[in-house]
Amino acid sequence: MSKPIPTVQKYMTTSPHSIGVEQPLSRAHTMMHEHAIRHLPVLHGGKLVGLLTDRDLHLVESLAGVDPTQVKVEDAMSTSVYSVGPDTPLDEVVSTMGEHKYGSAVIMQNEKVVGIFTTVDVCRALAELLQTRLAK
Repeated sequence: MSKPIPTVQKYMTTSPHSIGVEQPLSRAHTMMHEHAIRHLPVLHGGKLVGLLTDRDLHLVESLAGVDPTQVKVEDAMSTSVYSVGPDTPLDEVVSTMGEHKYGSAVIMQNEKVVGIFTTVDVCRALAELLQTRLAK
């Protein structure tokens, strides 16, 4: 008998760190380094407006004449964010991430960020599923 597919909520990182649109890139860089993370949901007035990744950060910081203490997060973030609810089936989220090469999914509930699900979380979920469901 097969087991039901778990939801993304089971494997997401809860209460992810986030950053405001007006913060300087230097603050985002510090947060990512201190917390060993690669994705920061970007908020404005408590609402999700974008996503800043370490790749975005390094790209902008590598441009000539860019002062990370002066450039704002909103100038480097992506405004197209893949987001799902916590009850979304894990296979749906992972399939979409793979198909579109997304590095993360922001988990939203009642218009609030409640979690983030990254490729690292995908690896953890896969390891657990392999060990518990497929082990003989």
